[in-house]
Amino acid sequence: MTGLAISTQRLVHIYRTEGHDVAALSGVDLDVAAGEVVGLLGPSGAGKSTLLSLLGGLFRPSAGKIFVGADELSSVSASRLDELRAAHVALMLQGAGRNLLPYLTARDNVAFAQDGARRAGVAVPGVGEVLGHVGLDAEADLPLEQLTPGHQQLAALAVCVATAPGVLLADEPTSQLDHEAADRVLATIGRINRELGTTVVLVTHNPDVAARLPRTVTIRDGKIGGEGRSGEEYAVVSADGFLPLPAHALADLPPGTLLRFHKERDVYQLLVEQAGNEQDRNEEDR
Repeated sequence: MTGLAISTQRLVHIYRTEGHDVAALSGVDLDVAAGEVVGLLGPSGAGKSTLLSLLGGLFRPSAGKIFVGADELSSVSASRLDELRAAHVALMLQGAGRNLLPYLTARDNVAFAQDGARRAGVAVPGVGEVLGHVGLDAEADLPLEQLTPGHQQLAALAVCVATAPGVLLADEPTSQLDHEAADRVLATIGRINRELGTTVVLVTHNPDVAARLPRTVTIRDGKIGGEGRSGEEYAVVSADGFLPLPAHALADLPPGTLLRFHKERDVYQLLVEQAGNEQDRNEEDR
């Protein structure tokens, strides 16, 4: 299986809590190319895990569309959605134990994870091949309780890629690990991406993890709040013209600040007007 592209269009998700409707996502437009690695950043409650769950087909959005490969998740049949989740889209929950059966070894966990794909008629790699991808050959037959936290996380990763899925969705895969184990897990995810072509979307709060990713997307208040590319942060214009400012700019541009765009040749300049004064800001976009 090669990587699958992901696209969301004006994605909205509303849930009800304590008698009130809460918009977890408010019009998210996101495109992830097949084989790309993308990190989702943002404060707690911003909507990152909700977005990950929607991409994994755990529930349907309130509005908008989600495309994974050629499938639009809100319109596919229940049987096709089951097949996608069993074989093509893997969701790794936060905490290794939530992805593993504790009474089985890593080898048996991987074999169990492949059963659904086999029943759907999908060809799967050998168990030994999967364990080799994550570097667990020597620990494959040990009881899970004898594995280190880092090796348990690698076992969870092996379960998630047991079917060579086109998409891997990982929720905080390094949050409970020390620095050395976290490095090993990230390196293994990178190797899976390179060797299998799997598209990877992972949630993280760790700035060190984010710095190692080629692309990051920041979620703020249920919207795309910015993108990072090779260490540079960019604001992203949404389909409805919404332009969120980077968090660090808000200290200089408080609510009520007047902004104006000026185009000179092919360059846009953002002009800021405060108290009747016009100032050129160091922000340009082609």
